[in-house]
Amino acid sequence: MRTRVQAALLLFVVIAVAAFAVPLLLFTASDRTQQLVLARSADLDRFAALMDQAAATGDTSAVAAEARRYTQLYGEPLVVTDTRRRPVVQTGGMRAVDPAVARLLDAALRNQTARPSGALRPWSRGHRMFAEPAGTGTRVSGAVVLRASVGTASEEITRRWAAVLAGAALVAVACTVLARAATGWVVSPLRRLDRAVGQLAAGLPPERTEQTGAAGPPELRQLAIGFNRMARTVTAALEQQRRLVADTSHQMRNPMAALRLRVDALHPHLAPSGERTYTGVTTELDRLETLLDDLLALATAEHRAGELAVTDGSDVRCDAAAVAAERHRLWEPVAERAGARLTLGTGPAAPPVPVPAACTDRELAQVADILLDNAIKYAGEGAAISLHCTTAEGRADGGPAVLAVLTVTDDGPGLGPQELALATTRFWRAGRQRRNGTSGTGLGLAIAEQLLAGRGGHLELSTARPRGLRARAVVPAPGPPPGEPGAAGAGHRDGGGAAR
Repeated sequence: MRTRVQAALLLFVVIAVAAFAVPLLLFTASDRTQQLVLARSADLDRFAALMDQAAATGDTSAVAAEARRYTQLYGEPLVVTDTRRRPVVQTGGMRAVDPAVARLLDAALRNQTARPSGALRPWSRGHRMFAEPAGTGTRVSGAVVLRASVGTASEEITRRWAAVLAGAALVAVACTVLARAATGWVVSPLRRLDRAVGQLAAGLPPERTEQTGAAGPPELRQLAIGFNRMARTVTAALEQQRRLVADTSHQMRNPMAALRLRVDALHPHLAPSGERTYTGVTTELDRLETLLDDLLALATAEHRAGELAVTDGSDVRCDAAAVAAERHRLWEPVAERAGARLTLGTGPAAPPVPVPAACTDRELAQVADILLDNAIKYAGEGAAISLHCTTAEGRADGGPAVLAVLTVTDDGPGLGPQELALATTRFWRAGRQRRNGTSGTGLGLAIAEQLLAGRGGHLELSTARPRGLRARAVVPAPGPPPGEPGAAGAGHRDGGGAAR
């Protein structure tokens, strides 16, 4: 905004300075041209009077001597002729028979004067021609033609223009300084207010704006007061909500642990008929403990996403391919126990191609754990699950960028189009999963989505071919380290194309 306001003000300054300077430049050039014309016209009048006197007396020595002294002094040649175009005096190499001179002599003998048209400019060069008849009234006794140099006049116009342009530049600089100060006075509080709004939108306590608002216009001071009141109310509500979720999940762990101890202590004293009830109770306890853990993880992920939304995490990087290989080693035995087969996209023996990602190892590992746990849990026995990490061309922060993509694909039953739209909704679970009694809280994908969003990434869920589910965790790749040209790293392309 500050740039746009300054651009508008500077455009106005340029127009105002130009409206003042251009007419002054034109007037300066016209004034100096008029001075030249008046001075040379006075010289022509003098020579015309001498020629008229010579025509009356028959003695041309005076006009000839005066013409030679004039050319010697000023370096400007002239030609004086009688009524029959016979030269009385010719100086400086100019001759009466020259075509341009002859035309002016003919016009002067017809009692017509000749003056140059058009104002001089700093770049004007050469000379200008003047002609005037000699005589009184309608009686012509001769003609005078003068070739005047414009070099001195052009140099003086150049000096005058330089002074005008220097003054205009000083005015423009002064106006620019004033414009920057004025826009800073108005816009700087708005920029700080914008940062505070971004922090508030991210769920973080915004910085107070009174001090900056106090330095701005009265309207901004009133706006800052109103924003601070709103920010305090919204921040308090968000913080209470976040603490409620986190404290509830945390504080319930102790009663949950005590309840489990008591239930386990009752187990040896149960009759065989109560074994089924005991199993159901412990299963629900396991589910409740998992739910509390996931609630705490979701609250932490949301808080972290809010912090990253208003802070610079550009210096954070990890090797997504190395994280994928590590998670494959950890989850492969789990998949085998569940009757599924987990493979790494690059092959277990091949070294992974580095795939830089703008996040921490822990964050990406947590996302990979969620996707792998879901695939193993819901794909079913005998399912084939693949994990691989690639780079792709896509968009991040509104512009083209290189993306790191971690993909988990299974050939299980997958999800329908309507189910895919709801999969990241908190506590949502597919109907068949609830009917089959598959354990889960419905928070895993929501946690993964928050973790990725905090780093400028996103989670993509789509149907695999010919069947199953494909989950893609997309994270922007970091910029190249200092001193290294080009984009950082590149892996093999994903067959699914560029990340959206």
